[in-house]
Amino acid sequence: MDFTAARLESEMRSATEIEFRTAPFDEGDGAELVQAMRDEMAVIYDGLDMDSSNMPKASAAELGPPHGTFLVGFQDGEPICCGGVKRLDEHHCELKRMYVVPQARGRGVARRLLGALEHAARELGYTVARLDTGPRQPAAQRLYESEGYAAIGNFNHNPVASFFGEKPLR
Repeated sequence: MDFTAARLESEMRSATEIEFRTAPFDEGDGAELVQAMRDEMAVIYDGLDMDSSNMPKASAAELGPPHGTFLVGFQDGEPICCGGVKRLDEHHCELKRMYVVPQARGRGVARRLLGALEHAARELGYTVARLDTGPRQPAAQRLYESEGYAAIGNFNHNPVASFFGEKPLR
């Protein structure tokens, strides 16, 4: 097996060993990962205040039952990623607060997280998932497009995002 094939096999094995659990958005591992994501966004976007009144919101209530959920992914017992599903209306949801810790990046974890969130959205009865990402996160946009998210208009009035995507959940 050549280096590329060996690396791909290793990445796939690493990504498949993730255990996703529902967790509170605002306490424990979920809160720690969300804070790490917020800290990273503040660096990437020059001091961005995600609590600003013009930023889209996702509260603990919105990312919890009965219409939403929040997942934390664990690998070898350690929390490595998170993300949530927020209700927009009866058929549409938004995937929010996706984050992968830096040491777990480049191994397919984000793709697995996205799949787990889509699965959770289907289980909640949604038929369409939406999401967004900003201009300084080109890898996120490439991931979303490669997973079938088509560009749509600014559905959530996010002043920072440059890509808004939508995907049917079949």
